[in-house]
Amino acid sequence: MSRRVGIIGHPVGHSLSPAFQSAAFAHCGLDVVYERWDTPLADLPGRVAALRAPDVLGANVTVPHKEAVIPLLDEVGGQAARAGAVNTIVNRDGRLFGFNTDGPGFVAALRQEALVEPGGRSFLLLGAGGAARGIALALIDARAARVDIWNRTSARAADLAADLGPPARALADLPALGPYDCLVNCTTIGMRGGPAPDAVPAPLESAGPDLLVVDIVYAPLETPLLREAAARGLHTLGGLPMLIYQGALAFELWTGLPAPVDVMFAAARNELARREGAAR
Repeated sequence: MSRRVGIIGHPVGHSLSPAFQSAAFAHCGLDVVYERWDTPLADLPGRVAALRAPDVLGANVTVPHKEAVIPLLDEVGGQAARAGAVNTIVNRDGRLFGFNTDGPGFVAALRQEALVEPGGRSFLLLGAGGAARGIALALIDARAARVDIWNRTSARAADLAADLGPPARALADLPALGPYDCLVNCTTIGMRGGPAPDAVPAPLESAGPDLLVVDIVYAPLETPLLREAAARGLHTLGGLPMLIYQGALAFELWTGLPAPVDVMFAAARNELARREGAAR
């Protein structure tokens, strides 16, 4: 019997997940179809209930439903419960389990692609939304020494740091970058089609020579922030690795098999190149 997985959100037409997850299933010889399930909020309970069907492995969840799905599930894993958000649902014999692979995917990207171990290091996160929350939690779990959070609305950063506890700390003003090992853009600034596609979320003049600059935006692959960082000779990491590693963790939760990460990267890059060509 062919099985199904999909991505639940509104909208979902832009998602790269169908491209790289389908490639992973095919590479592993699995008869699984990955679908786009565009779901307005009013239809969310019915969509989640349909995941209990025996031919459904589960789903990815994207904006704006990562929080709203939680009451519809039978059980929510620790990282997801602490983050207050679910991005992966697994169907186990009709019971639905919620997980959050965003933060662990970020840490995996740091370790595998940037060869950076978060333990003992200092991080500055720009933004205080759901992405920042998941990343901060994963960094704390990985024993980061310092997780500072700055947001244009300082009250949001303060609320997030209070929820997380030490070593998370909210900053009222954007600090000098010298004391940090890693700067992480958790906002949509620099995202193609976003509100500020040509902007840089923080000046880099105060960066030390060994600063790693990470942007979780993956379209474009080189954001204005990463371009400026590279021009200054700083180490950089784009958003695609986080996307792939969080997807790889979801794949493993659904299938119990090791994810073919190289295959997933290649499929995602091919799809992004196809979209770039179509946009010209």
